[in-house]
This record gives sequence, C-alpha cells and structure tokens, in this order.
Amino acid sequence: MEEVRVFSLTCAVQNYAWGKVGLDSEVAKLVIGGDALAVVEADKPYAELWMGAHPKGDAQIKDNRIAQTTLGQWIAHFPACLGSKVKDTFQGQLPFLFKVLSVNTALSIQAHPNKELATRLHTQFPEHYPDTNHKPEMAIALTRFEGLCGFRPVEEILEFLEKVPEFHTLVGHGAAQELRASVGDADRTSQALKRCFTRMMDWEKKVVVENLNELVKRVTEDAAAGKDTSGINGDLLLRLHSQYPGDIGCFSIYFLNHVVLNPGQAMFLGANEPHAYLYGDCIECMACSDNTVRAGLTPKYIDVNTLCEMLNYSPAPASSKIFPCLQDPSDPCVSIYNPPVPDFTVMRIQIPASVKQYNIAPVDSASILLVIEGEATGTSPAALSDLTLTRGSVLFVSANESVSLHITSQSGMTLFRACCLL
Repeated sequence: MEEVRVFSLTCAVQNYAWGKVGLDSEVAKLVIGGDALAVVEADKPYAELWMGAHPKGDAQIKDNRIAQTTLGQWIAHFPACLGSKVKDTFQGQLPFLFKVLSVNTALSIQAHPNKELATRLHTQFPEHYPDTNHKPEMAIALTRFEGLCGFRPVEEILEFLEKVPEFHTLVGHGAAQELRASVGDADRTSQALKRCFTRMMDWEKKVVVENLNELVKRVTEDAAAGKDTSGINGDLLLRLHSQYPGDIGCFSIYFLNHVVLNPGQAMFLGANEPHAYLYGDCIECMACSDNTVRAGLTPKYIDVNTLCEMLNYSPAPASSKIFPCLQDPSDPCVSIYNPPVPDFTVMRIQIPASVKQYNIAPVDSASILLVIEGEATGTSPAALSDLTLTRGSVLFVSANESVSLHITSQSGMTLFRACCLL
C-alpha cells in the first residue's frame, strides 16, 4: 500500500493531572471534534494530544485498509515518506513530536539538556533520562497562555531581593551582594546568578516551607486589606502555592520571566533554558525526546544539582522570549515558526472565508496537519479516498505530496502543520 501516502490519524491523549478538565480542555474539544464516537469524561483531565510516532503515544492510522496500524509502524515500512534528507539525517525516524497542551495547573520548573548532556545523563541514569536526544521545543498559544521562561533582567531580580525579605533570606546576603556588584559585567553576572539560584534551590525543605508560609501569610493579609501586591507578583505566588504548597518552585517567580502569550504568539525553549508552563492552551512541537530535568512545582523526580549546573544564566527581558513568526513569501495564508534547530518547523495556515479552494503545498518532509477550526473535504492523488476534515482532524502527509481542500465552512479555516525543513 505504498501508493497511499496521505491518511487520517487518531492520536493519543495523555490525562496528566495538571491538564484542564472535561470540555474546558482544548485537547478534549479537538478529540470530540475529530472523532464523533469519542467520549469526554466531565471530571477527567485532558492534558496533551500527541500527534506523531513516539513509542509512548504512537498515532493510530484510521483507515483499516492500510496494513500497518500505527504511524510508527508505517514509517518503519516506508521510510521514504519522510523525504530523503530527513530520512538520512534522522536515521529513518520522524524527528518531531507535535502536541496540543491544555494546562490548568503549573508544570514543573524544568529544562531540557543538549545532546552532549543528554547522552551523559542517559548513560548514568537511564531510568530518569530515557534517551540520548536533545529536546528543544516551541509553544504557540491557542488561547492566552502563561509561562515562566528564562532569567529576568538582573535589575528586576535585585528589586525582588529588596522587596521580598523571605526571598533574600533564601538567596543569602553574600550571593545577593555579589549579584549587585556584577551589574555591567555579563560573565560575572552569569556566575553570580548561578550562585544565587543554586543557593536558593539547595535549602532543606523545612527552611523553604517556613519562609514560604511567612511570605504567603503576608501577601494574603495585604491582599485582604486591599493593598496592591502586584509589585511582588502576589497573585501568581498565591496561585502557585495553592497548587504546590511548600514548594521551592514558588520562589522561582522572582528569578524567571513571567511571559504571557496572546493567541498566535510563540516562545522557543532551547537547551538549558529554565521554564514552566502555568496556564492556557497551546500547540507544541519538539524534538522526539523524553529528557526533562526538573527542580520544583512537581511530584516527579527532582534533580536540583543537574538543573543548577546546566542552566543558561543569561538574563533577558520577557519581551525577548516571544519568538517571531514570518510570513511565507509565496503564500499569504501561511505564517512560519522556524526555530534555530533542524528538527522541526511549524506553519500556521489561516484561510479566509472568501477562499473556498486551497492547496496545501508539498514540502520535502513528512508533515502532520491539525485542523483547529473549519471544515473541508480534502483530496490527494496519494490518498485512498476523499478526506473529511473538521475541527480536531489530524492528517499525515508524506514528503512531496499535496492536499487540495474544498472548504465548506462559512468562516474560513485554521490549520497547523509540523514538518522538518532541512
């Protein structure tokens, strides 16, 4: 059946506890949009939709006329579908995992290793670091999306050290002084920031809990008295503390940028960039890896030493964390999110209501397409039959194949496409 090179997928859902519940979740809405028989449980979290061939969530091929039952099996049988460059560069594997995330409570303070560190961690601790790959990732907001990302400008951290005595206690007077003295010298600042962050992360739980409880009590009382606590991120502190009481990660809001993305805006998280997703729905694309080093806001395995050692201690403003998308010069409907890694590129395709016929252009890479809104009938010489596309439909498109859309919805169509443009 190699002549079939375009087909629909049923994708794996991950019900992690931090996900939005029931039909509050964009993941759940997409699942029932794409499959009329799907059932969404009202009290169950729907955290992630995995669109790809990762062994922990390999997509199912919908059409039972195709002999292989999963995308991973199909790619193993027909690796040419990846495109020759992708096949050779990534040893016959689909190099990316495409996701939708619906975040209700914060994910852990984390970073992902580069390939060199990933190889070392996997050799030493395979039970915690299951592969040797890096895991750069990009989040593109579908709704207003909040996260922590990268170290704040030093001036902001110094201001919090003055305004928040409990934070100052955990960082320590010496480390705080060193940070103040380093302003203007990038290398010294980086070293001083590392010392400050490591000191804070190294405290025993009892001391952290005492200081956090003190701070939470003060912020709660100030808020109740009508005082403005925004200058010390009071609302965010109370929210994180309610989700993870006594967790050192609550203090990370004084080190890391609080980034808010509007729909369509993106952030790119390269190796060693500290981050945590806080709330909202997003499209995510990443290299195919499971390597995550965590140090707070999580019940999972915590590896403080590795995290503090590996991080990129380069302070920068929150605005610098918003990753720009570019207009495709050959197609006004396409915006391209092209990160500085070879593993993946994401395209947003927005087809206006006035357009009823649209051609999804071929690229020299396998693609995964997700319909976010709108309806169409898709045709392709490489498909067994016409493809009915609705909100939540997911298509696999082999390299150098195109799909023609006959759009039936009145308000146009929005799709996201993940591929690998080498």
